[in-house]
Amino acid sequence: MGVEVERKFLVVGDDWREQVTSAVHIVQGYLARPDATHPGGATVRVRTKGDRAYLTIKGPSAGIARSEFEYEVPVEDARAMLDQLAQGPVVDKVRHLVPVGGHVWEVDVFAGDNAPLVMAEVELAGPDEAFALPAWAGRDVSDDPRYYNANLARSPYASWASTGD
Repeated sequence: MGVEVERKFLVVGDDWREQVTSAVHIVQGYLARPDATHPGGATVRVRTKGDRAYLTIKGPSAGIARSEFEYEVPVEDARAMLDQLAQGPVVDKVRHLVPVGGHVWEVDVFAGDNAPLVMAEVELAGPDEAFALPAWAGRDVSDDPRYYNANLARSPYASWASTGD
């Protein structure tokens, strides 16, 4: 069983752009996700990432960790699932890889209704693993469910960011 342990931060400024090693366009949609009726349910996501595609199943969060299972699927199947099965709008973003210390940070620049959100995450081996915090990493939003991609699909950033956050 895979376990995902990650920290998420809002990005401040553009200094990170000088250190980007690669970037890829990602479109993802949600086939199932927790809601008021099933708050502890699984999240099932389909994603195109460049010329590849994946089906991902994630368990409920326990702090900054949760179970994760990911399987590559044909791109044509993923596009059909996004068109026919995704609940609500898709999340559209460009992911930039930025090495910092011994980790590679993923800086996501969101498009559409989630623009101008820019968020960075770093995956860790465990919840207590130390990591270098770059100057462009702003507020830690790891525990704020509004910033989960599944929730950004349901309630895009543009619909709530004007309230002061």
